[in-house]
Amino acid sequence: MKKRLSKILSLSITAALLVPTMASATDMQETPAPAPFQSVIDQGATGTMDNTGQNALANTPVVPAPPGYDGYRNNIPHGNTNLISYYSTTVGNTRKATVYTPPGYSPNKKYNVLYLLHGIGGDEHEWVNAMKPKNILDNLYSEGKLSQMIVVMPNGRAMKDDRPVGDIFAPDKVAAFERFEQDLIKDLIPHIEANYPVYKDKNSRALAGLSMGGGQSLNFGLKNLNTFAWVGAFSAAPNTQSVSQLVSNPGQVASQLKLLWISCGSSDGLLWVSQNFKNGLSSMNIPHTFYVDVGGHEPSVWNSGLYQFSQRIFK
Repeated sequence: MKKRLSKILSLSITAALLVPTMASATDMQETPAPAPFQSVIDQGATGTMDNTGQNALANTPVVPAPPGYDGYRNNIPHGNTNLISYYSTTVGNTRKATVYTPPGYSPNKKYNVLYLLHGIGGDEHEWVNAMKPKNILDNLYSEGKLSQMIVVMPNGRAMKDDRPVGDIFAPDKVAAFERFEQDLIKDLIPHIEANYPVYKDKNSRALAGLSMGGGQSLNFGLKNLNTFAWVGAFSAAPNTQSVSQLVSNPGQVASQLKLLWISCGSSDGLLWVSQNFKNGLSSMNIPHTFYVDVGGHEPSVWNSGLYQFSQRIFK
């Protein structure tokens, strides 16, 4: 696992040099690394986050996850994960996703939906196999800290052979990560809403991801404000577009997003991506929460990101 993640990090840095359209020269300038556990909550002059008291957690300092937050607990109710299939008109074949349903799930209840994206070397199994989302969510439910939600973990590589094999930076694979925006909006979300008892408004949808999936979440979330009200990126990779590319109306973003979360490990070689995105948001007075965790480009940071983000959404 460590070798694979180290390779992904190395390839991600290489990608920043090979794909200049992913970030402008200004965005690629490095800034001094902040200290671990730094939490910056920036409302900005035009910010509306928590102005009505609807999302108080978005404006509170981030407290590091406690020991054992991601460990399995025997004496609590547990949710379930299932692999589903859906037809993608974008790709032209059947695709798969893993769905987490919370403890006490019932077709007679209504749920919010978090779409949770993987990294460049992963697929619909990566979150469950490499991280601990089920433990984290089950434990938070047992503590009464989560709103009712299902979590959909799709394959963010929208192509017919979407396995993470061969050259993961091949042009067709890079294009497939971009194409997933259409698969997500036109195919996956409608499938989930047709087959699960979920709310169907933007305030009931969140989008977040790790590394490449973090970049996708920022790229797609800020361009689809009518679809998602909660957006998070954990250790965003260099596929992240600049704020100036994604935002033409800062006031609209500030008023429509309920939470824009960015977190990264203090020793991550890609920390500059998150820092520069945060700087771009600040320059446009767009409300956001920026959190610097302990660690590198690794599962512990992504587990922590999910722990923090999931408690702040749908509130």
